Amino acid sequence: MAQRFLARVSGKTRQVEAKTTSAGAADAGRIPALNSSGKLDESMMPAGIGADTQILLASENLSAGNFVNIWSDAGTAKVRLADNSNGRPADGYVLDAVSAAADATVYPLDGTNSELTGLTPGAEYWLGTAGGVTATPLDETDAASANKISQYLGKAKSATELITTDDGYVVL
Repeated sequence: MAQRFLARVSGKTRQVEAKTTSAGAADAGRIPALNSSGKLDESMMPAGIGADTQILLASENLSAGNFVNIWSDAGTAKVRLADNSNGRPADGYVLDAVSAAADATVYPLDGTNSELTGLTPGAEYWLGTAGGVTATPLDETDAASANKISQYLGKAKSATELITTDDGYVVL
């Protein structure tokens, strides 16, 4: 519940709750309140301000925190699990679980993936398999790494947060 304040409504003093989301022009002049995550809802932000995301159709089930690959399905951009073993570099990540054939909100690299587990703060991470990460980079001299993707993803801020970078990747 948002905080309440006193306001004059139709000539009477009433307790009114601050708005946590905006319906647009109908809410002009209203006092905003932080949402359940302690932030202003994106509906209250002007165009161009807010998370830099893309809404793309998921071609397979995705879990929160998965790194994803954007690909063309007959000319339609879709997302699937990024994977260092099968030519799918990470183009971004998702913060919410998404079922196949549903819309996924994809966050680009150069942000913080806050939906991971088991990270070591300060450790570096690379793209793993099935949308995951690994603390061990692929060995470019190992024949078993041939045709796999070596992609540095970033450094852990905490056990659940990876500050990502978009440094590109190399096919070994």
